[in-house]
Parts: sequence; structure tokens; C-alpha cells
Amino acid sequence: MILGFDPGRDKCGIALTDDRGRLVSHQVVTSEGVELILRQLQTDYEITTLVIGNQTTSKLWTAKLRLWFADSVTLAPVDERNSTLEARDRYWQMFPPKGLARLIPQGLRTPPRPVDDIVAILLIERYLSTLCPTPH
Repeated sequence: MILGFDPGRDKCGIALTDDRGRLVSHQVVTSEGVELILRQLQTDYEITTLVIGNQTTSKLWTAKLRLWFADSVTLAPVDERNSTLEARDRYWQMFPPKGLARLIPQGLRTPPRPVDDIVAILLIERYLSTLCPTPH
């Protein structure tokens, strides 16, 4: 299993996929509660890789994750530039607007909730694409 982790000061995004990238779960959690949730996921699933975004607060979080998981998972930093913008677009693919909201151009819509979990999904996808790059 691969755990995607979008680190943040106040909240973090978490996504869990199988090794082929099929989504198992995703959520946004407070930074204070993230250790408990990550430990529970590690108990419930055999997580082999933890993919972490390499920008905002990543050094602090990487140190914490190394303490919490020691050598039980491989930490894989991934470039997270532009991931929030990409996650907003992905949000509307995953949760299409309904009713009159469909008429608002996507670029003018704002997701009704944080998209940190979707960023975590994108980080996993970016990681997997480095393992199996698609031919051009």
C-alpha cells in the first residue's frame, strides 16, 4: 500500500492506494491529529511507501515521520508544485457540480472543502509515474 501525505501547518491531506494506484481512502485531518490516524492506517494496512510533498513544512514533517515509522516504510519525497491548483480541477472531476452550479465555468468554482486529500492522491500519482513513466 502507498500512503500519500500532503503536509501542512494546520491540516494535512492523506490518501491511501494499493500498489497500482487504486484509491482505498482519502481524508483531510488536523495536523495535531495526524499521528494517530497515520498509526491507525499503518496498523490496518501494510503500508510500504509513504509519499510526501516536498514543499511547505516538508522538512519538519519528514523528521516526524521518520520518528513515527522508523524503517517500517520507505519515505519518498515528490515535487508538489502546482498540486493545489491541479487538485481543485480534480475535485470537480471526482465530485461534479449539480444543479445550477454546473453552469458556472470550472475556473470560477471554488471547492466547498479543503482539497489536501486530493493533493495527496496526486502526489501518489506523481510518484507512480516516476516508477513507470508513460512513453511520449
